[in-house]
Amino acid sequence: MPTLVFDGDCGFCTSVARHFEKRSFTPIEIAAWQLTDLAALGLTPEQASEQVYLVTIDGVFGGAECFAELMRIQGDPFHRLIAWGMRLPGIRRLSEWGYRQVAHNRHRLPGGTPACELPR
Repeated sequence: MPTLVFDGDCGFCTSVARHFEKRSFTPIEIAAWQLTDLAALGLTPEQASEQVYLVTIDGVFGGAECFAELMRIQGDPFHRLIAWGMRLPGIRRLSEWGYRQVAHNRHRLPGGTPACELPR
């Protein structure tokens, strides 16, 4: 089963992970990196503290690529089209920029707390 590895100390991240767990067409497991055997998933604490990851039989996908892969594994044509679009060169860069903006400002987003703030 695909595993979404997220920052369990961040309320915003937890809300997003639970959203995907409940609404995914493909069953996924959500795992706070602080409570997970990261080595078994092929990750380090340093990696997991920097961005969200999706671990599947096809590989390990981080950041914006994680969300593109989440769309791809949904299986329906609409979500696969979104995944394909997110991987186009210009859109990929925009997706990565957008991911970084959300990640660096997650403490300001709904559900976020000061504990969500990343070190500068």
